[in-house]
Amino acid sequence: MKQENKNVQHVPWNKGKLIGQKSPLKLKEIWSIRIRLQMAKNIRELALFNLAIDSKLRGCDLVKLKVCDVAQGGRVSSRAIIMQQKTQRPVQFEITEQTRDSLANWISQAQLKSDEYLFTSRIHTSPHLSTRQYARIVEHWVTSIGLDPSAYGTHTMRRTKATLVYRRTKNLRAVQLLLGHSKLESTVRYLGIEVDDALEISEQTEI
Repeated sequence: MKQENKNVQHVPWNKGKLIGQKSPLKLKEIWSIRIRLQMAKNIRELALFNLAIDSKLRGCDLVKLKVCDVAQGGRVSSRAIIMQQKTQRPVQFEITEQTRDSLANWISQAQLKSDEYLFTSRIHTSPHLSTRQYARIVEHWVTSIGLDPSAYGTHTMRRTKATLVYRRTKNLRAVQLLLGHSKLESTVRYLGIEVDDALEISEQTEI
């Protein structure tokens, strides 16, 4: 029996799925998801969605945020700073007014205390939302507005605002700081901007 267990191969969670750089959301897609969550009165997921967009955090950092990371004295802060799990480097992010409102509503409804996780898990074995649960939630968001879930994922949420900032400003250094990258080259690769910019220039060039 023991020998049989040794031969059992665990199937990777991503087996059969399209792996690679995930597409960021466009502005109209952000608002489509946001409006759906508002109409459904899904206060928890609306707060999660807004914070994921604003914070530009990796899923592993987002799900571990505590109330005290974003709110002090019962008020949600306009900025926050956390230590990234992957790099062990601090990163700051802004919390816009609509995100502050949605977080305040969620914290109040869930009666969360300062030292509690913002997004608790509904599974008793985990104190906070797991990255796998978060991935399933993101998949539900994108499919709800008719997008192909294989092209989107948790990194979609991290890339979305960073991509919008770059598109508007072309300021790579700013985006590097927002994402908490130690090297500018990492930001270039992460955004895939060299290819996108080349295509954009090509599209504007008539022959």
